[in-house]
Amino acid sequence: MLEQLKEEVCQANLDLVKHGLVTLTWGNASGISEDREHVVIKASGVSYDELQQKHMVVVDLEGNVIEGSLRPSSDTPTHVLLYRNFKTIGGITHTHSRYATIFAQARQDIPCLGTTHADHFYGSVPVTRPLTEEEVNDAYEVNTGQVIVERFAELDPVAMPAVLVAGHAPFVWGPTPGKSVDNAIALEAVAEMALGVRQLVTDPLPLEAYVLDKHFLRKHGPDAYYGQVPDSDP
Repeated sequence: MLEQLKEEVCQANLDLVKHGLVTLTWGNASGISEDREHVVIKASGVSYDELQQKHMVVVDLEGNVIEGSLRPSSDTPTHVLLYRNFKTIGGITHTHSRYATIFAQARQDIPCLGTTHADHFYGSVPVTRPLTEEEVNDAYEVNTGQVIVERFAELDPVAMPAVLVAGHAPFVWGPTPGKSVDNAIALEAVAEMALGVRQLVTDPLPLEAYVLDKHFLRKHGPDAYYGQVPDSDP
């Protein structure tokens, strides 16, 4: 089980490079085992040019290394805290992708302005509050996770699989490591679109709520009809 997860997480990390979502080593992807007892994450500081399955580290939900000789990503405490609090997610991607990070550094939500956004995110992508000096100096990565959880006190992490950490960058998740990368790709695309719209219109109108509902729910709602039915005949 863990070997397959290592393979999936390694591929998810490599896909971040393929889709232009990381610069240098600015990013990581992880996945949690089906029994939700172990997390596989990229080793800290390993170049993506050299990245292989052997560079995946297994930790428990407290961040203790269970398997692997390398140090796990410095963001591991954030990942494991999110897994403990968001029980439905199976993979997490953290990037410093350019356009989403611009919104994070501006400390602004990414507004839902069109149907492309609505297909993936049910409303504006939220930004957290800034961490306090005490939170940064004491367990910084844990507190990064805490402000995300705090921001989602009244939000559904399934309907909104992304967040911007103020002054930092995005964290994105999904049911698998690969799906979390897909959502990171979508996030970067809609962030670029929103920034472009703001160059044309100073105060753009949000997408109408009924159009948001239609586009999101036709893909993700209980009566979703977008795509093919699993195991259906061709």
